[in-house]
Amino acid sequence: MNDDDASDDSDIALERRLATLREEHQDLSDAVAALEERPMPDMLQIARLKRRKLSLKDEIVRLEDQLMPDIIA
Repeated sequence: MNDDDASDDSDIALERRLATLREEHQDLSDAVAALEERPMPDMLQIARLKRRKLSLKDEIVRLEDQLMPDIIA
């Protein structure tokens, strides 16, 4: 087994993790939208969900950067 195989396995694991994070991020977006539509929304809960969404987005960006390294032209 060579290093390319290990790299491919790692990339597949990162892609799976990214898909999971993106799904969770979308679920949180839906939850925030639903809470905001209520007559008296719980602003504290909305703020917590938005912070979690931001945290997920940061992790998504970090993983995407790992999958697509900078190319110096």
